[in-house]
This record gives sequence, structure tokens and C-alpha cells, in this order.
Amino acid sequence: MIRFENVSVTYDGAREPVVHGLDFEVREGELVLLAGPSGVGKSTVLGTVGGLVPHFTGGTLRGRVTVAGRDTRTHKPRELADLVGTVGQDPRSHFVTDTVEDELAYGMESLGIAPDVMRRRVEETLDLLGLAALRDRPLATLSGGQQQRVAIGSVLTPHPRVLVLDEPTSALDPAAAEEVLAVLQRLVHDLGTTVLMAEHRLERVVQYADRVVLLPAPGAAPVLGAPAEVMAVSPVYPPVVGLGRLAGWTPLPLTVRDARRRAGDLRERLARPAGTGAAPTTGAASAIGAAAPSPPPVPVPAPRGPGSSRRPFFRRRAAPAPAPSAAPYAEVRSLAVRRDRVQALRHVGLTVGPGETVALMGRNGAGKSTLLGALAGLVEPAAGSVLVGGAAPRRTPPRDLVRRVGLVPQEPRDLLYADTVAAECAAADEDAGAPPGTCRALVRGLLPDVTDATHPRDLSEGQRLALALAVVLTARPPLLLLDEPTRGLDYAAKARLVAVLRALAAEGHAVVLATHDVELAAELAHRVVLLADGEVIADGPTADVVVSSPSFAPQVTKILAPQNWLTVTQVRKALA
Repeated sequence: MIRFENVSVTYDGAREPVVHGLDFEVREGELVLLAGPSGVGKSTVLGTVGGLVPHFTGGTLRGRVTVAGRDTRTHKPRELADLVGTVGQDPRSHFVTDTVEDELAYGMESLGIAPDVMRRRVEETLDLLGLAALRDRPLATLSGGQQQRVAIGSVLTPHPRVLVLDEPTSALDPAAAEEVLAVLQRLVHDLGTTVLMAEHRLERVVQYADRVVLLPAPGAAPVLGAPAEVMAVSPVYPPVVGLGRLAGWTPLPLTVRDARRRAGDLRERLARPAGTGAAPTTGAASAIGAAAPSPPPVPVPAPRGPGSSRRPFFRRRAAPAPAPSAAPYAEVRSLAVRRDRVQALRHVGLTVGPGETVALMGRNGAGKSTLLGALAGLVEPAAGSVLVGGAAPRRTPPRDLVRRVGLVPQEPRDLLYADTVAAECAAADEDAGAPPGTCRALVRGLLPDVTDATHPRDLSEGQRLALALAVVLTARPPLLLLDEPTRGLDYAAKARLVAVLRALAAEGHAVVLATHDVELAAELAHRVVLLADGEVIADGPTADVVVSSPSFAPQVTKILAPQNWLTVTQVRKALA
């Protein structure tokens, strides 16, 4: 169905091809997973299938890509639209209408599908993806995960023979991700749809793949094979595979069920008395495991965040950030927020102290991003109070607010304006009053292979997120807010992020992150706050909250239950 024949892609101005020597075939009715570290060209490979590369992105494509016999060099994206449905990393870039139902119908209208068929397919898709209750909602009012489901639905309604999906579960809560993957499985098995998918959260998808194509490094030759075979040599792998490697299981398990069947001996080793293999403890200490080394110390200038500006007249050296104290950095009491017709938050209470890392979790649309927005002063409370550093953020002048809180939004491009990474970092240093090179050092820690001359638009979604995070961290704000900070990050980049955030927490900074990444929460958070329909339904130590949740428990917890282990790092430390 999809044939890559010695394909290489070189972007304008690049000295080396971003992908090189691709030569493989995706058969009809096959689900193939494209895996590899951030920045190795996975999105580029996906873009060649629908003709976006090179017709839209520019650059030079050598070799040939054919889809059902159509050569993508001679067929532009609109000439492949009846055959290929594509969902990129940013669902908002796909939207052309205003409401959910209109967006689901638009692609079919463009292809001239009969109205009665359109109506039936829209209803089917609303039910398949759990969108029926949102059918009349404006797209702008949806959460990131809800928007992602709409974007996926909009390419399902025309019934393409080929689906190309770039990080399709990155903004979805665990239950929604399972629903989307179940739909894809049904399309593959029952209708013979061909699916080529890139995804960093391998714990969600690797067990569904017929084959895996691994891109181990930029420009490196791909590795193809069965999922278990490729995971045995892959530099990126899910926790279930990491645990299998640690335990020496062969073949490696890909699912929690397979791993549990083999975990009896490992549970016995972990249950031995202290000194022969320690049993787990509860609370934040066990969740975090061994502390990662801290990055080089950076002076602590005033934070930048909501209301700060990258314009020259704002670039002055600001006052130092407030010193950490016993008083909480953030206090939320009986908070209620309405967004259009939706009651986004109701009766929410939250306190975050110095040195705490808190993970906000819950299904899509539960109110996580709204709560972060309230803490950052971007959302007007309808009732209740929000205090950050003792001041109400909505009533605090921007120049004072940036000394209290910094926010990394879901869409990192909202913070990036310069033409190169070097210029972006220089502006960040100047905004924060930090010594030159401070931001660049943070970027180097998160993205070691990105050069100064790289344009932010040429970075992958995960790389752009890491750059935006470095821009905000340059100011070392006392309260750091992150909205889905691991979207598009591979496991190595996520580990570097965890090390940076741990170091900040150790220095007394408070970190609040909204995330669907249960593995990140298990590795990093002291506390987990679960939200549902705008209300807090659980707030407690990470081990206590996630172990009791079938939806939000990490893979290691499920495998080694009833013992309360959270991460592979924690197990490795206990076995040492």
C-alpha cells in the first residue's frame, strides 16, 4: 500500500538529510509504528506519505514514495486526499470550521460525498470517539485532548484507505487513548485500513503494532522488524520493556498482562527483607527514586511568565525572585470558573508549597489547563480566590506577576518568536536578566543535538516544547506551571526534563504540571491531584493515589501489584 524506495529528504539550508535510505513497504491492512528519539525525522517520513513533504514543507526528496501506486512526487496533497488521511502533532492547525460537527463533515464535503452518507458517518464518528456530547461545541472551547479526538475524527469520516498519525495519543488521557487505539484496531482488522503512526508513548501503542520501523538517529538507516525484536535493540522503549530488560526476560513482554505472567520471581526478590532486596515504601520518596544530578547552578533572576514581553522596551534587568519560605507559593480556595457555557471548575481547593512537585491529572476536559490558567492570571475566577506568592494573579501588574510565576503552555510556539535558537536564547537571557548563555545551557541539557542556527519552526514538536521550557526556566520562577510538558518528548528527553525539574524543586521552587503521562507523574511528582468535571476528587501522595487507580497507575505498578512499585528506576535501585 505504501512503498518507500531509497528515500532521503534534505531540507533547504541543511547540510545532511534528515532521513536517509528508507526502503520498506507498509502492506494493506497493516499497522506500522514509527519509533525513534525526538528529532530523527519521524514527522518528515509521515509527511512524505500525504505529499506534504516536499510540496508544502519544501526541501528535496530523493527516491520515491508511492501510495496505492500514486507517486507523491507528482501528486500533490489535494490529489491524495481521497486516499490518505493525515493528523499532525498540532490538531489546531487542521481545523477549518468552528464547531465539532462541522469539522467532522468538512472533509467529506470537500470530496463531494452525498449528504445522507455524510450525516451517517458523522454520527458514527461521534459515537466511536466519545464526542456526541461535544457536537455543538466551538472548537476553541475544547481542551487539547478533545481537540485531538476531533482532529482524528475529521480524517476518519471520509473513510481513507491510509491513515497517517503523528503522536495521536499525546494529548489524550489514558481512557481516551485506549478508545482511539481500539477504533484504529477495528479499522485495521475489519476494514483493512493501513495505518502508519509515530508515537513517543510506546507503552500505549507498541502492543498493537504489526511491525515497528525504528529510526535510531538522524540520517541513520532504519531498523525494521517485529515489535519485541526491535524493542530489544531500540534506544527508546516503554517501562514494560525496561523492566523486562532488567529482569532478563526473553522474549521481551510488550503488555502488562504478559509481564505479570513472568513477574512472580521478580516479586519474590523484591519482597525479601532489607539487605537482600528492599521492599518498597510508600510516599513521595519511593515515587521519585534516586535523585538525578543537578545541572550547573544558574543565578536566580526574576521570572518571566504570563504578561511578560519579548519586546525590547521590556528587556531590563529585573529584581531577584522572592526567596523560598514556609508560606505556600500558591493557594486556591473554593475556585469556580466558567468558560462560555461550560462550568470548567467548581469548588476547587489547592495549596502548593516550596519544593513541591504536584501533578494535575484527570480525563480530557476535567479542568487541568483551566486551573493552570487561573494560577497564571490568564483566567478570571467566577468565585473563590487564587493567590500566588500572596497576591491575586488577575489583579497583579504583569511586571510584578512575572516575578512570581512562569507558564509553559501546551503549544510551545506561543512563546517562540525569533528566527534561530541562538536568538531565542539571547532574548530569553535579556528578558530574565540572566547572564548570557544561561538559556543556551538549559537547551543544551534538554536538546544536546540542536544547533544555534536552527530555526524553531524546523524543530520537532517535542524539541520546540523543550526550547520553550528552557526559555521559561531561564528566569527560574518560584512557581513553575507546565501544561502537558512531555508531548513529543522521547524517553531520554523526558529523563533530562525530570532531572531539571527535580533540581528546581530541590532548590525550593514549586512545580505544578498538568499531564496525562502517568509514567512522568510516577517518576517526578510528590503529590497527584485528580480532577473530574471541574472538581478535585483525590489529592494525596503519588504512591497512594496512582496505585489505587486502574486508569492512572503506571505500568510497573500494574505488573508488580500488590507491591507498590512505581518506576523501573525504583526497582533497579532496590535490586542493586
